[in-house]
Amino acid sequence: MLPENIDVLIVGGGPTGLVAATVLTRAGRNVLTLDKQPEGHNASRAAAIQARTMEILQELGVADTLVAEGVVVPYFTFRNREKLLNELRFADLDTRYPHVTTIQQWRTEQVLTDKLHDLGGRVTRGYTVVGLDDTGEGIDVDVDGPDGRETVRARFVIGADGTHSVVRESAGIDFVGGDYPQSFVLADAEFSDWPLRFDEVQNFFSPNGIVVSGPLPEGRRRVLFTWPDEVDDVDVALVQDVLDTRGPTGSRVTRIAWGSQFRVHHRIAERFRKGDIFLAGDAAHVHSPAGGQGMNLGIQDAYELGMVLAAALSSTPTVNLDTYEHRRRPIAASTVRLTNIMTSASVAENPLAMKLRDLAMNAIGHLPPARKQMALHMAELVA
Repeated sequence: MLPENIDVLIVGGGPTGLVAATVLTRAGRNVLTLDKQPEGHNASRAAAIQARTMEILQELGVADTLVAEGVVVPYFTFRNREKLLNELRFADLDTRYPHVTTIQQWRTEQVLTDKLHDLGGRVTRGYTVVGLDDTGEGIDVDVDGPDGRETVRARFVIGADGTHSVVRESAGIDFVGGDYPQSFVLADAEFSDWPLRFDEVQNFFSPNGIVVSGPLPEGRRRVLFTWPDEVDDVDVALVQDVLDTRGPTGSRVTRIAWGSQFRVHHRIAERFRKGDIFLAGDAAHVHSPAGGQGMNLGIQDAYELGMVLAAALSSTPTVNLDTYEHRRRPIAASTVRLTNIMTSASVAENPLAMKLRDLAMNAIGHLPPARKQMALHMAELVA
């Protein structure tokens, strides 16, 4: 049975929900975190942890584990096949973590879950939120679980339940934006040969489309590419063909450990707060995987929102609950806009547009201040 009353009910046990739960539990708040998925069921796509996010995770006490188990990536490059157009060097940035850390999302979630357990919290799984009602005395949340339907009253509700957020829909908050015509394919691949530096995220432009590759633990590489049709199976032949026609010469794929095809949206919630209901992560904003920003944005949302709500539930009477939306929504809107520009440029098919894109990227690569500014944005060290 679920508790009848709670300080904060968090819907969603992914990275966003876990960070919010950790911040609030650490502050001594009474938190219930629900997730409809069973333990360990996660078709994760995120793999990159940016510098600003790692600073937050360090404050929560989990960064050292993630850095030790992940791959430290000091370079982020843009190429036209083998030709180098621009190399971003994170070592130039003023941060304790001058690099991207790549690690599979399921492992990030495990580390965050362990931290939450250490603090006395947990994720209650196998429960589905079906509706919300703001009574004026609290938020009544209807939940379907093993014991049937239950209702929990919460002082605050955080919707961290993803793109198809029940919390957002129940609150009547519009999700404004659109979809990309292309689908994207992800593959965690093993190679007998990779002709370029392993510790580098590489973005390859080509007339046949874009492909992005970055390192993962255990010597694997994640490969991301656009694809016009439905894929029956993300197999070695498909990934090898994409790399042969879009990527570097000389790569040899030997095995696909995991693969997925998905559609991408660029949308942002019209508001991040409605009364005592808040949105964070993919429930509040979604965008293309360009630059590896998505999970990072959600973790940063969750940290800030957790701090605001912890203060509001304490003896501090002057907390402005709008602070969260006023700070985080402009950042999310900027990220959605910038990743949309990056994606549109990356998938350009017009020869002139492709030429201008390559010239612009090459020009940035030869201007150190511009290159550093681009790296700062990528690392999410610029608000």
